Amino acid sequence: MKMKEIRIEKITLNIGCGTKTPIETAKTILKNISGGKVVVTRTKKRTTFNVPKNKDIGCKITIRKNTGPFLKRLLEAKEQRLRNSNFDNTGNFSFGIKEYIEVPGMEYDPKLGVLGFDVCVTLERPGYRVKRKRLSSTVGKAHLIKKEEAIEFAKEKFGIQIEE
Repeated sequence: MKMKEIRIEKITLNIGCGTKTPIETAKTILKNISGGKVVVTRTKKRTTFNVPKNKDIGCKITIRKNTGPFLKRLLEAKEQRLRNSNFDNTGNFSFGIKEYIEVPGMEYDPKLGVLGFDVCVTLERPGYRVKRKRLSSTVGKAHLIKKEEAIEFAKEKFGIQIEE
């Protein structure tokens, strides 16, 4: 059925820099990988790690167009293997790439060093727009994506193997 088809809503790449890694290095890496606009993330309040409020702590980028080929490229860095624990109960999955040079087409730059990043993939079905609207209606239980459905989608669409 057309309304039950699962699709990728967005892919979010994130590098948490903390206080040690320069933000400019992380921004450059994310821009080289995706070619999009990078957003700097800041702390909301003083955390338990004693980082002051409104301090740059990382950067991220969200990709909404041409997600299929881009995700295939990122999965090649993981050798098409994901664990069962990479999937959550609402049908999204995420994984980490330890070094950006593992992504096909990326060259090592001595000025940047070696940094890793997180990849979060958000899945949706047609009709999920209701979630984003300011309405009292919600997405029905039968229409939500389950963990097993997300795993099947990833296996069929991207040919990944699931390890326990």
